[in-house]
Amino acid sequence: MEMIAERGLEKLTMAALGREVGMSSGHLLYYFGSKDELLLRTLEWSEGRLGARRRQLLAQDVPARARLDAYVDLYVPQGHRDPHWTLWLEVWNRSLNADAGGRDRQAAIEGAWHRDLVALLAEGVSRGEFRAVDPDRVATRLRALLDGLSIHLAIGLRGTDRPQVLDHAREFTEQTLGAGPVADA
Repeated sequence: MEMIAERGLEKLTMAALGREVGMSSGHLLYYFGSKDELLLRTLEWSEGRLGARRRQLLAQDVPARARLDAYVDLYVPQGHRDPHWTLWLEVWNRSLNADAGGRDRQAAIEGAWHRDLVALLAEGVSRGEFRAVDPDRVATRLRALLDGLSIHLAIGLRGTDRPQVLDHAREFTEQTLGAGPVADA
């Protein structure tokens, strides 16, 4: 992840990574089998860390709206060339040629984000904090919006910045769920 953050994926070769960690590219290939596997495992590791942060945020004793804002904030890249999103984009691009096992692992990553969001929305609906909506449908739409805008942000598309992405997400959730921002939560 440090190499991705510093140099980008285009300069992440097995040889360069081997030099960075003090082993040969052959040794890396022995452990990972391919660059695709190395990248997928790195993404799984990164997602494990994000998943722990996400679960911690969602377990807070605050209104559902505040936890939804925290979820969105965690989801959206920090900016252009965000290392996690750079890696995510590369792994998903490589998924065109992934085997069924690789695709299942990628689906597990996405599934965790989706399940947590569905549960949060369902809780907010059941507590009357959000209007009655289909949590799965809203989660699908919100994640599609976040993915699209996050890709624009991560690749540095002109005219897209993080505050703008967060504003779009906030506007969508306010219109869809009937809930405004929570003050001091």
